[in-house]
Amino acid sequence: MTALSVLDLSPVPSGSTESQALRNTIDLARHADALGYRRHWLAEHHGIPSVASSSPEVLIGHVAMATERIRVGSGGIMLPNHSSLRIAEEFKVLEALHPGRIDLGLGRAPGTDQLTAIAIRRSREALAADDFPQQLGELLAWGGHAEFPKDHPFRRIQAIPTDVLLPPVYLLGSSDYSAQAAAVNGLGFAFAAHINPGGATDALRGYRERFAPGYVERPHAILTVAAIVGEDDAHAERLASSSHLSMVMLRSGRPGPIPTVETALAYVPRTAQEEQILAQARRSVISGGPETVRARLEELMVRTGADELMVTTLVHDHEERKASYTRLAEAMDIAPPEPARGAIAGAAA
Repeated sequence: MTALSVLDLSPVPSGSTESQALRNTIDLARHADALGYRRHWLAEHHGIPSVASSSPEVLIGHVAMATERIRVGSGGIMLPNHSSLRIAEEFKVLEALHPGRIDLGLGRAPGTDQLTAIAIRRSREALAADDFPQQLGELLAWGGHAEFPKDHPFRRIQAIPTDVLLPPVYLLGSSDYSAQAAAVNGLGFAFAAHINPGGATDALRGYRERFAPGYVERPHAILTVAAIVGEDDAHAERLASSSHLSMVMLRSGRPGPIPTVETALAYVPRTAQEEQILAQARRSVISGGPETVRARLEELMVRTGADELMVTTLVHDHEERKASYTRLAEAMDIAPPEPARGAIAGAAA
């Protein structure tokens, strides 16, 4: 049985609000929990009108409180946007309050445009800094899974609470860089095939071949894809049209909320560039009826050797998004998991 998980960007439908999109995330998490999905990860994006998930560390706490069994994590925290000490403290607090249910997924990209990234990192110099390995090393040391060198200036600083280790750490990426970094440090790895569909096989193979036990003893590879499961192939194509047009708008410099199906189906590309973006968007999203999607996903899992499948679903209607995850769970034959051990009352059974 394939382990299934959710990647949630808190999409903002046209005619709705960012606040409602965040409430939809809580509702979807409860739904995924009841269906038996393994994880619900929240993304970090900034300044994108179609995405409301700008603060995954805050959302994680709310989702964990609203659910019972599902693991909740970041997909991911963009580490260069933050202080390593701050992330260590935040996720140790989350782990203390929801023991055994938190994941820390880390990325390198800013998750936004250059100007917004400068505003987040507070200077152009910080934006240009290439110190991800150092940040990761500091984070793992403050998390209790590594040690600072004896001459390191931060050696005496503690990340509170000190009686809790960081939750499981995963590196996220769409290239070989993060795969190699995850392997060298003995971390889990999640490949963003919804961003780079053609790179998954080589990246996951390289991750497994180079893996050295460290934070975890064995490699664990998550494959993230964009998928929409309709009642049948035609229904799925209608639902997917909103996702396709949203990508055209974003990459054409006209970002906005997720358009309706009616708007998307009526849209005619304005330029050759838009036609290319639309074609790429259609290739990047796996859509179809339950059997169609199941066959494509099973082929992907076999080809890449991934241990787990994480799915992001972007459609205009929230109820249709939930229905897509229901159809996917049924198609892939997943069942509700056993209750997590050691969870506090109200956070897990």
